[in-house]
Amino acid sequence: MFATITIATCHCGAGCVLGDIIGEWLIYRSDATIGGRMLYAAFIADFVLALAFGIVFQYLSIASMAGDYGWKTIVRSAKADFLSLTFFEIGLFGWMAVFDLLIFDQKLGMNTVSYWFMMQIGMFFGHWTGFPINWWLIKKGIKEACA
Repeated sequence: MFATITIATCHCGAGCVLGDIIGEWLIYRSDATIGGRMLYAAFIADFVLALAFGIVFQYLSIASMAGDYGWKTIVRSAKADFLSLTFFEIGLFGWMAVFDLLIFDQKLGMNTVSYWFMMQIGMFFGHWTGFPINWWLIKKGIKEACA
């Protein structure tokens, strides 16, 4: 069961990572801020994009397994991915807040290797905050096991 949950969490993480990478660069290039901080704008952009990619990835997975490519599968995909992705992002965003606000005092630019190294650590935390909810989602039959 550990391998099954790990794969499900990595599947969720794929949408998160892609959304986070694109979101971070959109915020960086647009110089968008909320309350004078890019971090808060990044949280919103990252989450929205991660959710969009996550639902698409989940849809493609569920639709191919079930052979159903309709609206019902889109709803199923959203149900399967929303909590999983949210918990993944809680771990990532928590770490982002720590490194951006407490460790580096907003002096670590999004265009630095160090920033992206910190993001990798955050994604590691996201994986482990997403793990329990993926276990629950699979146990309840809300999310399909990928392996």
